[in-house]
Amino acid sequence: MKILVTGGAGFIGSAVIRHLLSATGHRVVNVDKLTYAADLRSLETAEASGRYAFERIDICDAAAVGTVLQQHQPDAIMHLAAESHVDRSIDGPGEFVRTNIIGTYTLLDAALVYWRGLVGARADAFRFHHISTDEVFGALGDTGQFLETTPYDPSSPYSASKASSDHLVRAWHRTYGLPTVVSNCSNNYGPYQFPEKLIPLTILNCLAEKPLPVYGTGSNVRDWLFVEDHAVALATVLTRGGVGDSYNIGGNSERTNLQVVETICALMDRLRPRAGGGSHADLIGFVRDRPGHDFRYAIDAGKIERALGFTPSVDFTTGLERTVAWYLANEAWWRPLVERYYGGERLGLAGAAKK
Repeated sequence: MKILVTGGAGFIGSAVIRHLLSATGHRVVNVDKLTYAADLRSLETAEASGRYAFERIDICDAAAVGTVLQQHQPDAIMHLAAESHVDRSIDGPGEFVRTNIIGTYTLLDAALVYWRGLVGARADAFRFHHISTDEVFGALGDTGQFLETTPYDPSSPYSASKASSDHLVRAWHRTYGLPTVVSNCSNNYGPYQFPEKLIPLTILNCLAEKPLPVYGTGSNVRDWLFVEDHAVALATVLTRGGVGDSYNIGGNSERTNLQVVETICALMDRLRPRAGGGSHADLIGFVRDRPGHDFRYAIDAGKIERALGFTPSVDFTTGLERTVAWYLANEAWWRPLVERYYGGERLGLAGAAKK
C-alpha cells in the first residue's frame, strides 16, 4: 500500500511515518509545508528505506495537492497536517482557520476527484483517514469520559477549527460517498515534540534552570498517550477501521498538569541533578491561566479495543522517563529549534488582553 501522509514532518506525523517504514511494508509519501513545528530531521532514516518520498507543498494549494495525488497515486491518505497549539490559536486564530479548515476542505476536494478516478478494487480499498483531537468535545468535570458520540463543544480557536474539519470530513462521506474514517486522540507526548508543548518545555526549562510555569492552580487534567502507541493505533484504524466510522484513541493515563510537571522534576533530579543542589520542583511557579482553559479531558477508548484490538503498550511512567531521557540525549535536535523559533516565552495572552 502507498500512503500519503500530510504533516509528516510534524511530531505525530513523523512518528507515524517512522512506524510505517519500520514495522510495515507500506510506501509513504510525506506532504508537508515545513512550518516552524515541522522538522525533517525527525525522519533522517526514512530515505534509506527506499519506500519514502517527500513533497513540500501547502495543503491549501489545490493545484499542488491535485498534482501530488496524480503523480504518486496513493492508496490512502492520512491527514495530520494542522496547526495544533492552543496558545498560538488564541494569539492568531486566522492561521488555524486557514490550515485546519480551508486546508482540510482543499484536501477533501482533491481527494474526491482523485478517488472518483480510481476503478475496481483500488476505488473500493481507498481510505481518507482524518486525525483529530479530543479537544473538540470540550471540557469534562470531575467524572465522565468522551465517547465517539459525545456532542462537540469546542472552547478554543484551535479546537473549533479541528471540530470544523471533522464535520467537513463526515459531510464528504455522507454527501459524496468518500470513504473516510476519523480518529480523535488524547494529549500526545514523546520524542521529537516541538518545545512549546508542556512536557518538552518543562524538560528544557529544567535544564536551563528557568521557571517552570504552571497555568492556574495546575489542576487541569489530561489523558496522556505515548506518541509511538498513537502511531500504531493510527495505522490500525487506517487499515482495519470501518468506513464512515470514528475511533477515540487514549492512553488511560489521566494526570493533572501539576502532577506531570512534578513527575518530570523528580526524573530530572535523578537523571540530571541541579548543579547547585535542590530539587527542580523549586522552579515551579503558578501563572495566569489560559483563556477558556478546559478543566478535564478523558477518553473512553473501549471501542477501538473491542473493534480493532488496540490498547496502549506504554504506561505513562515508562513513556515519560523515555521522553526525558531522549531530550537529555538529543540536544542537537532541540537546541536549534529553541534558538531559531521558540525560547520558552509565554503565549496565548494577546487574546486575553482584549477581553
